[in-house]
Amino acid sequence: MSERRPAPPALAVPNLADAIRIHAAEQPDATALVEVSETRRTLSWAELDARVTTAARALAEQGAVAGQRVLIEADHTLEAVCAWFGALRAGVIAVPINPGLTDEELIRVHRHSGSVFVLSNGERELEGVRRVALETLTRAQSLIEVIPPQDGEAIAAIVYTSGTSGQPRGAMLSHRALVAHCESSWTHGITHPGAKVLCCLPLFHMFGLNAVLGAALHAGSTVVLVEGLRDDLPAILRSERVTHLPLTPSALYRLTLAPDIDSACETIELVTSGAAPLPGALATHWQRLTGIPVQQGYGLTEAGPGVATTVGAEWQGPNHVGVPLPGVDLRIGDGSDPIEPGEVWIRGRNLFSGYWPDGAEGPDADGWFATGDIGYQAGEDLFLIDRSREVIIVSGFNVYPAEIEEVLEEHPDVESAAVVGQPDEQTGERVVAFVTGDSVSSSAVLSFASSRLARYKRPSELLVIKAMPRSPNGKIRKTLLRDLLDQTDEDDL
Repeated sequence: MSERRPAPPALAVPNLADAIRIHAAEQPDATALVEVSETRRTLSWAELDARVTTAARALAEQGAVAGQRVLIEADHTLEAVCAWFGALRAGVIAVPINPGLTDEELIRVHRHSGSVFVLSNGERELEGVRRVALETLTRAQSLIEVIPPQDGEAIAAIVYTSGTSGQPRGAMLSHRALVAHCESSWTHGITHPGAKVLCCLPLFHMFGLNAVLGAALHAGSTVVLVEGLRDDLPAILRSERVTHLPLTPSALYRLTLAPDIDSACETIELVTSGAAPLPGALATHWQRLTGIPVQQGYGLTEAGPGVATTVGAEWQGPNHVGVPLPGVDLRIGDGSDPIEPGEVWIRGRNLFSGYWPDGAEGPDADGWFATGDIGYQAGEDLFLIDRSREVIIVSGFNVYPAEIEEVLEEHPDVESAAVVGQPDEQTGERVVAFVTGDSVSSSAVLSFASSRLARYKRPSELLVIKAMPRSPNGKIRKTLLRDLLDQTDEDDL
């Protein structure tokens, strides 16, 4: 059983950026942000609040107005964090993007969102989009008054995840939804003032962006920004005296390989795993190495992202994801028989407002949203056993087979393509592709796909087969393809 300290009443703010202003007034000289890169840089709460206001003013000077969509290339720098909170304070709609997107993927997101600015340290140009260097947001020529949006239902961000059709789907997160998750985290005792929280998870993913960065700053914790899972991370944990370690299972696995991980975790109070199922063997191995249990979290982009956690509950194995967070209602199917596996439905103030641009497929009239995950409940405890949507989770990132299949089938030699996920010790799952065609070269098709897909979406293996196994109605039988993977290691079948 993990210990939870009693939480004071959560900050009631209409805009997440308002929390920074409150902490700046209460503890102006305390450290809010630490960036560990080639050099170590810090911002106090007073400095962070001033930088966020400057970023909001600079956006206004650039011509950005409330409601416009602004792409933000999300990396682990002080400037990127100030840009994110500056956008929230200015009332523009932030669209965090993966710096690793290919040009085609970036253009697709830009066109779909209708973004007019991109805040980036990169040099890629987009037609019809004004690029503003992140450094530009550190200075403003005027003292334009910035009034943060007070309407909690105003859209704060559009966070993209590929849809089952392979087309971009932008989940619209309101200010209310972002704050609601942070309040739940605080109330449940996951975050607290004085904590030092590692933030190395991607800031274009809701886990890193709001479950880590947002929740920590909302609580008044110090956030330690690190780009990715560096080789010297154990030394950073030690030198920064990190207390909270949120990671994906794949990142947790890589950290277990560090020779001095036990001594590096001497100040760690809480380890949480999310974005993908936590293997029981990994949880046991981590606790054996460090003496610290791993807590599992369950969430999704559309929930801002928190749904359930094992923090404060007894973990009951790899399928167990704990109890619902405060303010989150949960039911299985129609709610009549929670112990019978069915689709997980959720309701709460943390839910999104539907998909951009028209709010389609959002919560129903009673506020319920179908997660696409299959599970059951024993009392309040939630257990997940399957996913009803055909999604592969690679290092915590959702990968949709249809998107990859569409790219593969654009190759002139590929007749048909099917993509499945396979368990992988390091990444949770890996992407495996099957293709048909008379003269297909595996290496040529993989090279073709690499130029069109972000790294985590690329197939780790491509198998050429004579024909796709299909059902009587023509649907590819992916179960048989998965069985085939267990039977052969050959490139050509």
